[in-house]
Amino acid sequence: MPRKFLVVVDDSPEFEAALRFASRRAKSTGGRVVMLRVLPTDSDAHWSGVREEIERQQRQEAEILLNRLGEEAQTRSGAAPVFLIEKGEAQAAIKKVVAADPEIKILVLAAGTSSRGPGPLVSAIIKQGAQIGGRKLPVTIVPGELTEDEIEDLA
Repeated sequence: MPRKFLVVVDDSPEFEAALRFASRRAKSTGGRVVMLRVLPTDSDAHWSGVREEIERQQRQEAEILLNRLGEEAQTRSGAAPVFLIEKGEAQAAIKKVVAADPEIKILVLAAGTSSRGPGPLVSAIIKQGAQIGGRKLPVTIVPGELTEDEIEDLA
């Protein structure tokens, strides 16, 4: 059973450090990368036709993004990544995905590089503790400003 490294695909500048690190760790351990893109939900029920079109476009954009980033992850890790798209809040989506796949062994996040702290997802996961998706799951927090060479050295 290969070890899977879960990475949340977001629009933060530090995300790429998490993906590079997870990909290299997957390669060095014979594992795989799982890439999770979380789509926001909108509750305006009276605009259902418009909402459905927006959701369709968001999903299409997520698929294009995952495919593009997946090529890089595959090159770095040596194995095709697993793509997941969930709707809702990032924390809830992470819990759902982890609960559904016991092969996910490590959550890899990158800390923000600004003076405002590590970022909302990292802060929320730290507050939550090691219980994610009903089980204990190690979390690797990668400094967002790591260079390619530093990641190569660490992973």
